[in-house]
Amino acid sequence: MSTSLENAVVEVCASVGNDPSRLMDVARDIQARFGCVSAEAIDGIHKHLGVSRPTVRSLVSFYSFLSEEPKGRIVIRVCDDPVDRLFGYERVQKAFSDELGIPIGGTTPDGAFTLERTACIGMSDHAPAALVNETPVTDLSTDKAREIVAELRAHMSPERLVKKLGDGNNAHPLVRSMVKNHIRKAGPIVLVEHRHREATRKAAAMSPNEVIRAVKAARLRGRGGAGFPTGIKWEMARAAPGPRKFLVCNADEGEPGTFKDRVLLTEFPDRVFAGMTIAGYAIGAKEGILYLRAEYAYLRQFLEDVLARRRAEGFLGKSIAARHSFDFDIRIQMGAGAYVCGEESALLNSCEGLRGDPRNRPPFPAQKGYLGFPTIVNNVETLACVTRILDAGPATFSEYGSKQSAGSKLLSISGDVGMVGVYEVPFGVTLREVLELADGRETQAVQIGGPSGRMVGPADFDRTICYDDLATGGAMVVFGPDRNPIEIARMYMEFFEDESCGFCTPCRVGNGLLRRGLDKVLAGRGEPSDLAQFEEVARTMKATSRCGLGQTSFNPVLSTLTSFRPLFDSLVKEDPKKFRRSFDLEASTQEAARIRTGGAR
Repeated sequence: MSTSLENAVVEVCASVGNDPSRLMDVARDIQARFGCVSAEAIDGIHKHLGVSRPTVRSLVSFYSFLSEEPKGRIVIRVCDDPVDRLFGYERVQKAFSDELGIPIGGTTPDGAFTLERTACIGMSDHAPAALVNETPVTDLSTDKAREIVAELRAHMSPERLVKKLGDGNNAHPLVRSMVKNHIRKAGPIVLVEHRHREATRKAAAMSPNEVIRAVKAARLRGRGGAGFPTGIKWEMARAAPGPRKFLVCNADEGEPGTFKDRVLLTEFPDRVFAGMTIAGYAIGAKEGILYLRAEYAYLRQFLEDVLARRRAEGFLGKSIAARHSFDFDIRIQMGAGAYVCGEESALLNSCEGLRGDPRNRPPFPAQKGYLGFPTIVNNVETLACVTRILDAGPATFSEYGSKQSAGSKLLSISGDVGMVGVYEVPFGVTLREVLELADGRETQAVQIGGPSGRMVGPADFDRTICYDDLATGGAMVVFGPDRNPIEIARMYMEFFEDESCGFCTPCRVGNGLLRRGLDKVLAGRGEPSDLAQFEEVARTMKATSRCGLGQTSFNPVLSTLTSFRPLFDSLVKEDPKKFRRSFDLEASTQEAARIRTGGAR
């Protein structure tokens, strides 16, 4: 091992107190300094953290932003989620590839550039988009791609690509991003000025049980999509035995088409941190973690500054709001690129410096979570709602929305609409009303709830957005009349193939079976039996997959099949001779023909 690498490993490990659970931070730091976490670095980390070599290597191989092999000094990650594909990903990727002279996955001979494709980077309102190291570049075209490469070759500084700053805190000196918030419609619950200090003071004047009762009275349910009652979740953690408890904010916003948390963290970080503080007080936790996805690393310095200010003002740390028994602080844990870490138990493993493999349940995180202690995981929007409840009172919160779904919902709307952006709407609003707000003319289909949600057609546009009808974590992608719903479903299944952790067979194999089945249908080789097989594979995945990813990842296929059955039926048919239409006799006999004609090796 070189002296510089050895010194760096010693320094980085020491910076986290040689704590094995901080392996993710160590690996990220070494990656940033040396362009990889090499075998020599793995040996050094093993030595200084006391973590086995296989554990370190397993972590490095799991996360897409880490690598054992060297990457370029500048890594260009072009987003290839379905929205970006519809708006020019292929052209932009080719322009980058041609200009750099390397394919996707390649590195230039001088080690200056690596070109990669990546899943959703939280910029679907700016598609096509890419990350250049940690700098988001938005609204790309082929000309812009070529200009970016030429400019980078001249100065090798991704930050200098930002010529015009976005609105709000995107222009903050610690952010300096070209990203725009695209807040199209604000409501009275979330996208409104909160008195976060007053909310924290009110919580401090109450007992923890009174805070929980207030959240239960407001009928707040988790905004991540599952909709579990937040107050009941907190009650479970408060009652769980343990010398330490933790509150974790899930800011791993990885659903293709979702970007609302990006906006909350940019413009309203105080209300998110206040919500974390109030939640920590309620459950008896003194330690909080904001798990921030790697794609939002450009916000980290700004968020650290907000935390420092809150400590200086007495709203983090010891004796918060002058209450001696109210101690709580927050640290930021960076992710490293893995969609599955949006699942709460996978996220907790990632926080502990492990692969983001989901855990078996029970026990649930509220019983045994981070480091084995009772832990609550809430998402960004849920915690912003907590601040509003303590500020304005449960009655004000619950009077907005519907009978079964109180409050409002933030929607990230992208795709074929005139007004992409973030909308705060009351629960109970119809999908048709939302489409009108976003100028979604001639809409053919809407994927609501992210890739694991459902594809609906015009017959369902009068259904309502709420937990008992069209439930959603926030993503809403709109497709116009020129799009093929089956091709869109295929894109989502390709995403799930890439993002499955591969731990369990039903998910690892099932997503591939469904994607290949859609390939057959789109190629005109599908049969009616293929449609029946889609349903059979989905049933197996739902019943036997280990976590929520595999238990829902088939939804794009089944919901598209339900909403657009005539389209499927028009593309599948049986062979008159009862042969399998998917069997290609010519392709299957090519090898034999080559051998017969003397082409054997």
